[in-house]
Amino acid sequence: MVGALCVVEVVAASNAAVGLNSGARESVSVPRWLYLLTGGAVVGASGLLASVVTDRTFIRAIHAWNRVVPTHESLQAWAIRLGRVVGVVLLALVIFLGFTGPQIPTVSFAVVVVFAGVRAGLTMVAYLVGNPWPVLNPWRTLVEWVPVDRLRAYPERWGVWPATAGLLAAVFVETAAPVATVPQALAVAVAGYTVYTLSGGIVFGAKDWFRYGDPLAVAFRSYGRVAPLRRTNDGLALALPGSALAAVEGVDTADVAFAVALIWELTFSGFVTTRPGTAFVDALAGVVPRVLVLFGLFVSGYALFVGAYWFAARRSQRAAETYRSAREIGTWMAPPLLAIAAGYHLAHYFWLFVSNVPMLVEALTSPFSPPANPLVLAVPGFANGLTVAFVLVGHLLAVWIAHTRAYALFPSRLQAIRSQYPFVAVMIGYTVVSLWLISLPTAT
Repeated sequence: MVGALCVVEVVAASNAAVGLNSGARESVSVPRWLYLLTGGAVVGASGLLASVVTDRTFIRAIHAWNRVVPTHESLQAWAIRLGRVVGVVLLALVIFLGFTGPQIPTVSFAVVVVFAGVRAGLTMVAYLVGNPWPVLNPWRTLVEWVPVDRLRAYPERWGVWPATAGLLAAVFVETAAPVATVPQALAVAVAGYTVYTLSGGIVFGAKDWFRYGDPLAVAFRSYGRVAPLRRTNDGLALALPGSALAAVEGVDTADVAFAVALIWELTFSGFVTTRPGTAFVDALAGVVPRVLVLFGLFVSGYALFVGAYWFAARRSQRAAETYRSAREIGTWMAPPLLAIAAGYHLAHYFWLFVSNVPMLVEALTSPFSPPANPLVLAVPGFANGLTVAFVLVGHLLAVWIAHTRAYALFPSRLQAIRSQYPFVAVMIGYTVVSLWLISLPTAT
C-alpha cells in the first residue's frame, strides 16, 4: 500500500522532480546555502579548468575518437521491422487499455508504459546508450504505411518551431491535466497527439515532419546526441559521450528555444511538485483559476530561461570583442544545453524508473492482467547524493562541450576563453536552481 501511494505521488506530477520520493528529498544534511554554493562552484571551477586546455589538436582528437562495430544488414533490417511492430502495438494498447482498463494509475498499463517506460526509461536509453526512437516511433511507421508521399513541402523557415511549441504544449497538459492519475484522460491525450502528428506527417511527409515538426522525435534526437552510440552506414559507432554535440552544425534560434524548453520543462515540473511550489500555486489559485496560475508560471519561467541564455550570448560577444553577432554565438553555443537537459532528466527520473521496473515488466508481460498488488522498489538512502551527481555531471559535460565549440568558433585562444564565461555563468544559475529544487521536500 505504501509503495502504491508512493507511485501515485510520483506519477501524479507525471514529470521530472517525481524521480525522487518524499523521503529522498525531505532534507539535505548540510546547510542549503552551502549545498547550493558548492554545486555552483563546481561548475564554475570546471569552466576555469577547461580554459587551461588550449591545444586545439588535442581537443579535436578527443571528440574525433570513435570505434565502429559492423552490423549485418539483414539483422539490422529485421530489428527495425520488429521495433516498428512493437511500437505500433504498444501505441494501440496504451489507447485501448487507457479507455477500457482499470482506472487506477498504479495498475494502468497506459500510465505505467507512458511514464515509467517512455517518459523515464526510453528517454534515458536515448542519452545513455543511443536513440531508439527512429526504430520504435509508431507514428512514423503509420505515416509511412500511408500511400501518399506528402501534400506540401515543409517550410524551411519553420525549423523546429512546431516541435518547440508542441513540446511546451504537451508538458503544460501533463502538468495541468490529470493525465498521470486518470488513465482515460491519458488515452484521450495520446489519441489527440496521434491525430496531430499523423496529420503533420501526411501533410509534410514523414522525413521532414519527424525531423523538424514532431516534438517527441526532435526530443529523442536531441537527447541522442549526448549518447555514446549512434547508427552509421558502416554500423554502430561508439564515441565519447557528448562528442556528437561538439560537431553539431546548422543550429538556429528554433533549436535554441527547443533546447531551453527541455531544461525548463524539467525545472517547472520539478517546482510545482515540491511543497513550496504547491503552496505557492495554491495561494495564487485562491485569486485566479489554477490553470491560469500554472500557465502564467510556465510561460514566464520559460521566457526567463530563454532571456537569460540570450543575455549570455550578448555578453559573450562583448567579452570576446568579435565581429560575430550575438545570434551567431548563441546558436553556435546551444548544443551543450542538451547535456544539461540529459543530466536534469537523469536526476529527476532515474529513481522513478528504478522503483517502477517491476510494475513496468508486469505491464509489458501481462497487459490484460494487471496485478492486484503492484510491486514498487524502495529508493535507497543514497538516492539524493546520486541525484546531485547526475545534475553536476550533466553540467560538467556541458562546460567541456562549450569549451570545445568556442575553440572551433574563434581563431584567438583569448577570444575563445572569454566567450565562455557568460555561458558558464548561466550554467551556474541553472545548476543552483536545479539543486535547490532537489533539496526541497516533495508535495504529498
